[in-house]
Amino acid sequence: MQQQGSNRLYTRIQDASGRTVIRVEGTNRDENRAFIYMARHFHDLGLPVPELYWVSEDEMTYTQEDLGDTLLFDAIRHGRETGEFSAEEHTLLERTIRALAHVQVIGAQSFDWSVCFPVPEMDERSIRWDLNYFKYCFLKGTRLEFSEPRLEDDFDTLTAKILSPLRGEPERGWFLYRDFQSRNVMIKDGQPYFIDFQGGRKGPTQYDVASFLWQAKANFPAALRKELIDAYLDELHKLQPSLAEQSWRAALPHFVLFRTLQVLGAYGYRGYFERKPHFLESIPNAIKNLREVLNQLPEYPYLRELADRLVNQSVLCQRSGLYSVSPKDGLTVTIYSFSFKRGIPADTSGNGGGYVFDCRSTHNPGKYEEYKTQTGLDQPVIDFLEKDGEILTFLNSVYALVDHHVERFLERGFNHLQVSFGCTGGQHRSVYCAEHLAAHLKDKYPVRIHLIHRERGIDKWLNK
Repeated sequence: MQQQGSNRLYTRIQDASGRTVIRVEGTNRDENRAFIYMARHFHDLGLPVPELYWVSEDEMTYTQEDLGDTLLFDAIRHGRETGEFSAEEHTLLERTIRALAHVQVIGAQSFDWSVCFPVPEMDERSIRWDLNYFKYCFLKGTRLEFSEPRLEDDFDTLTAKILSPLRGEPERGWFLYRDFQSRNVMIKDGQPYFIDFQGGRKGPTQYDVASFLWQAKANFPAALRKELIDAYLDELHKLQPSLAEQSWRAALPHFVLFRTLQVLGAYGYRGYFERKPHFLESIPNAIKNLREVLNQLPEYPYLRELADRLVNQSVLCQRSGLYSVSPKDGLTVTIYSFSFKRGIPADTSGNGGGYVFDCRSTHNPGKYEEYKTQTGLDQPVIDFLEKDGEILTFLNSVYALVDHHVERFLERGFNHLQVSFGCTGGQHRSVYCAEHLAAHLKDKYPVRIHLIHRERGIDKWLNK
């Protein structure tokens, strides 16, 4: 299965009866051990996490419940892309953030903090690690000149603000998820389930709320953030009636700032050093979040000055050359759907045509009368293909190949890649595949996409 930010290897395994599980191979025993303990602990408490079925003796491999393929990130795609979240998307988001309160409070009951990886709680040293992550993995990577003493002065102020809620009870005993964002929430039967919580530790609740609501690519409008904060605090009050809500709300912007700095450090490391372009694509939104929160916080004058310089995306592009695609250069991926009866599409770029995938091995909706006048853009055809499932297995293999090609082309500065999907009539399977590859690449990489359904007469640009 596709990897994101981690180095763990995920494999979906299916037995003869059709039952599936997820096999996970880790690279760090202590990190694996933390996840295994937390998953069992949370599941025993009735919290929405995948059930563990088997763990190897060395704890480097385990199998867990298959929660499907729907990330919350994908389930709220329409809202993320338009800024207008539907009622269904609102419901999923509210269910998720209310469930977070239960994981934080109920999940902390009888919890063995010593198993946490790499540290048992958020303390001054771990806060400094994250601030240095921003400084060394992101800020220095931009090659912008900055005053280290002035930056450290603001870091001192922020560290004190973050430590303040940790000095009181009951905040000190809550579970801090650490990386709570929509890519770490699965949706199954309309309900949220939580994954990738192995970095959790003891800490304040505001951090997870900031992580979720200010995720760089979530695109939550201010009014929606307010509604979700209100819903979260309503749920938290039920679990912790002594909650000092005014103090909680006053501390939240400082955690938004802290989380945003940590995220920029992660984007810098994953993008600049590991050369994963989809992390670089999130940098402009994270910088926008940084400046917006600093406008509310006069305590950090130098960070605000830096944010004003960073927010001009052209400065980073010009001086570091490490992210962003301008309208005149960068990588364009041309994606075709076509009918083999009319021949394979020519590549006008002169690069020879790239990938050509034959969709005819998958179940053909065109054999059935009710689908003959429809295409791979129509929901009944989409439902048919996805329920059958062959097309999803096919596309997962395509994604792995094309992702590697895109990443190498971005690294090497190439400007064009072509991918073509052919089927019998260029109407159902090839159209579906072309649309889904286009959406996959649009979400993941800073590329322009030229999508052409040749037999349908559809020619459109994404990210142009």
